Amino acid sequence: MNIKIHDIINIAVKAGDAIMEIYKKDFSVVYKNDNSPLTEADKKSNDIICSRLKETYPEIPIISEENKEVPYDTRKSWEYYWLIDPLDGTKEFIKKNGEFSVNIALIKKNRPIISVIYAPALNLLYYAEEGNGAFKIDDKGQKYKLPLYDNKSENLIKVVSSKSHSNVETERFIDNLRNHYKNVELLSKGSSLKICLVAEGIADIYPRLGQTMEWDIAAGDIIASEAGKKLYKYEDGKIEDRFTYNKENLVNSWFVVKDKDLTIYY
Repeated sequence: MNIKIHDIINIAVKAGDAIMEIYKKDFSVVYKNDNSPLTEADKKSNDIICSRLKETYPEIPIISEENKEVPYDTRKSWEYYWLIDPLDGTKEFIKKNGEFSVNIALIKKNRPIISVIYAPALNLLYYAEEGNGAFKIDDKGQKYKLPLYDNKSENLIKVVSSKSHSNVETERFIDNLRNHYKNVELLSKGSSLKICLVAEGIADIYPRLGQTMEWDIAAGDIIASEAGKKLYKYEDGKIEDRFTYNKENLVNSWFVVKDKDLTIYY
């Protein structure tokens, strides 16, 4: 299948432009059944991404956070599909701290093979293609291959965690790291930008010991992988093999994103 990464980048940027139009003015917030927030920007971005993907690649089905009710019996046989989060980090959008993103991933046989993460308020874009590496385009339009930094240290570990979703389990995980590393530096970020910090090499590890959905992480998963990092399941206190997608239940298990060579002590 001939997918052009620049098509996906252009769609993400178009959606980001629409998000920013709403971001710059007053907007209303409603709450879904799971008590998660929804704004006009979520819906507008979703409409743009879905319509553009259908126009450009009409043969590929779509699962999105905002139109996720595709029966498993229908989707379980899909070889390819788009998995998108039109506005990842809605809470950060509402807080107006800029740390939200547009996430688009192409899944093949239950694994992401192409993705784009675009943070329109920060004018940062990340993308990856399986076998071709992961890249960052900064706010000056400069393109860099990931990772950008390799600052491994036996005495220091940099941990990035959620700005809006911290919990007791994550704190315990970080406390355990303190037992094995002389210095633990904590970073905080919203949305999939946490995974991007690990992919860049700014952070060493991102533990997410709480509920997420498949569309929250698929785009970041392939970016991390192509940068030499990995997204692992974290179950029963143990790190296990990487995720698969298009499960019957689209809720993720807990996970950890880290450098493949980084040792985690249990």
